[in-house]
Amino acid sequence: MSAITVIKRDHTGRAVWQYQGEVTARGATWVCLQARFHRDDLDAGYMVFRRGDLFTEWFYSDRWYNVFRIEDVDNGALKGWYCNITRPAHIADGEIAADDLALDVFVSPSGEILLLDEDEFHALPLSADDQAQAWAAVEAIRALVRAAVPPFSAAPPDQSRSG
Repeated sequence: MSAITVIKRDHTGRAVWQYQGEVTARGATWVCLQARFHRDDLDAGYMVFRRGDLFTEWFYSDRWYNVFRIEDVDNGALKGWYCNITRPAHIADGEIAADDLALDVFVSPSGEILLLDEDEFHALPLSADDQAQAWAAVEAIRALVRAAVPPFSAAPPDQSRSG
């Protein structure tokens, strides 16, 4: 595995957060990595993010989202999938950057889908094309969840597949 820096940018492309991960697999238009949640515990209402939770993350240069599979720090139990609606990621050696568009999707282990932060999304001054791409990404995620295909399957992730 090789180290990689993930840079979360806001809708204007300004870096707002970064962290390190370890690349586990790559394809022509995607990269999969693993990282640990390194913030204080956070109860988001639908799930508690805990320091040390394992995130297996897929970033795509041809899709308007990324996917984080979250496993519990203590017992490895699947907690769900967190999907950020973003512009397609810029993937380079040693670095991934994506422009977060505020809209998020959480998928529980049972397949329940929660749409998050719609108010924040609607408040952003995005182009009509960016808005349409974001909503198409939400629908693409819903379709993948309904089909229970990777990375949206309860089985441990096959990191050699792009999902």
